[in-house]
Parts: sequence; structure tokens; C-alpha cells
Amino acid sequence: MGIGYRVLVRPALRIQDSEKAHSRALLMLRFFSSNPLFRGILSLLYRPNKNLQINCFGHSFIHPFGSAAGLDKRAEALRGWEAIGLSFIEIGGITEHEQGGNPKPRMFRANSSRSLVNRMGFNNPGSQKVAAKLAHHFSRHGSPNASLWANLGKSKVTSLSDAPSDYATTMNRLWNYCDIFVINVSSPNTPNLRELQHDDALESVIQACQVVNSRNADESNTQTKPLLIKIAPDVTDEQLSAIVTTARSAGCDGIIATNTTIERPENYPSSEQKVFTQEGGLSGAPLRQRSTSVISQIYSMTNGEWPIVGVGGILSAEDAWEKIGAGASLLQAYSGFVFEGPSLSKSVVNGLDKKLREHGFKNLEEAVGFSHRSTD
Repeated sequence: MGIGYRVLVRPALRIQDSEKAHSRALLMLRFFSSNPLFRGILSLLYRPNKNLQINCFGHSFIHPFGSAAGLDKRAEALRGWEAIGLSFIEIGGITEHEQGGNPKPRMFRANSSRSLVNRMGFNNPGSQKVAAKLAHHFSRHGSPNASLWANLGKSKVTSLSDAPSDYATTMNRLWNYCDIFVINVSSPNTPNLRELQHDDALESVIQACQVVNSRNADESNTQTKPLLIKIAPDVTDEQLSAIVTTARSAGCDGIIATNTTIERPENYPSSEQKVFTQEGGLSGAPLRQRSTSVISQIYSMTNGEWPIVGVGGILSAEDAWEKIGAGASLLQAYSGFVFEGPSLSKSVVNGLDKKLREHGFKNLEEAVGFSHRSTD
């Protein structure tokens, strides 16, 4: 069926507007997963048949592969992502206030380079509506079998000085439904957002979210929930070191590396110039190397003691294995699903199982960061 996607579905999506194609693909996944028979067929076709259990952030994951933020901003197809066997689902970015995002067109696809450029601008229904949708889903279907993560963004109308309250309000509204929260201060498509990656600004956002985290945990008599930070690939070594130090000292449980990049490849087909000259964040194959490099730097900075979620250019098991070697414990994809379809989950997880056996590792946790050890 992976071949079927590449031969039949992907060519049909290529001739459509990129954002409309994304919406239609999500609608198809939601439709097929709404029926028990079709949901079973999705699982039969796409669910990985290998168990690569890994413990991270106090949770046990059946394997390390999940969806990145942006694929399902509104939590529309939770049962679909479960059906194709993802270990976790990240919804959002979600902001305190509802917002339409940037003017269209705002998503562009470079097929031969297997990359996307987007300037969506955190278009989403707002935290109140997303919380209501999740409440409805939980009451009707129960909580997802896959771990549910929420990507928290800043509303465009909110000033940088009021950003801590914006993030904290969204987290508070979603706290009862989500297992892990991600502070996104690295999207290139909200003006000045990346200024929140630095020092006091970053610390104030994290602390505001930690207050909400602790209060909700006390009120429900449970543990606080893991809080992660998502960073941009377009930072200097000094900036990266400062971000990691600040986030760790403020109590973040881990990091997602990386978001999209504002950089562009030096060489690309002339036929795709229109895509690569668009403003926005670049994802897909051209981001792979830089993302892996940032993961490797973070792993070295923290002596492998701070969990890393690797994302950026994962379109195959080989790409995923590279990030495991660099130091990632968990993995995500966005563009990979656009270009490879739902079969990506099975090909990545089954491919990782084969890699473990080839290299003589007993389990995935033993393999994390292997490229650092091999050069010692």
C-alpha cells in the first residue's frame, strides 16, 4: 500500500494546492478511521509489527516514532494516527486565541527535493475550542492509546511581554487531556517569536507553564506532566548552549530538535526556485543534516542525560537511525508523511528493528547516541 500511495495518491495530491492537499489527506484519514472495518484495514496495512519499547519522560512508548506538530493542528484524526501505529501524536501548534494564520497561499511543495516551505502562522481554533474538541473525543472514544502531546504557541496578538500568560493559559486548558506539552518558541512564521528562545524571556515562559503544571497536578493528586522545549535549527553554537542551559535550569524535561529552518539549500532544481524563494520555514530532506547536527551537539552538551526528540528530514529508516545515533530517543516526522504516506510509520519502525539487530544492540535505549561512542 506504500507503493499504492506513491503511485496513485501522491501524484493526485501533487497537482493540488499544498494546503488543500494536506487538508484532504487529513480528511481521508479521519474518514477511514471513523469506521471500525476501515480502521482495522489501516492497522493491517500500516501498523508496525515490531516492538521497540523505549522509556522516556516517565512514559513507556511502544516504539520511538510519532507525528510532529503541524500534521494535525486541530486534533481531527486522532484515531487515524492510532490506527497507523504511531507511538505518540503531537497536536497543534495551539495558541490561547483563535487565529486564521497568515494569508494564503502559505504552503509550498518541492517534490523532487522532497521538501516543504510553509508560513502558516499558527492557524488554529484556539485553546478553548481545541479543549472542547478533546473533551468530546475523550467522552465518546476514551483517551487515545497513543501518547497525546500538545504544541503550545504564542498568539500573534499577544505581545512578547505577555507571552508567558498566553502559553500558560493554553496549557491550563489542555492539561487534563494531554500527556506531554511542548513550548514552541521557534516557529519562524510568528513575528519575533524566536526572541523568546533567549535567556530571561525563555525562562519566564517555562516558569509560567510550570506554575500551571504544578497547580493542576496538585488539584488532581497526580504527577506533573513532562514539559519540553522546541528549538530552531538557525541558532549559533553559543545560542544553542544558552538555550539548553536555560531550559534545563528552568525544569524542562527534554527538547525537540528541530523546527523548520529559514535557511535554503545552496543548490536546488531551477524548476523549484519558486518554492525555495518563498518566505517561511523549510522542512523535509534539506533539513536532515542540520537537524541531526543540532541533536548531536545537544547530546554532547548534556552528556546524553537530557532526552532529545529528533525531527527534521526523516523520510526513511536510514534517516531515523542517523538521528538515534546522534542522540535522539524519540523521533517525529512531518514532511515524511507528505512524501511517503502512512506507510512511513511501518517502514521506519521495522527498519529500526533491523538496524538494531545488524549492529548488535539489545534494545533501542542502548543504541541512543551510538555515533558518539564509536568515535571515542
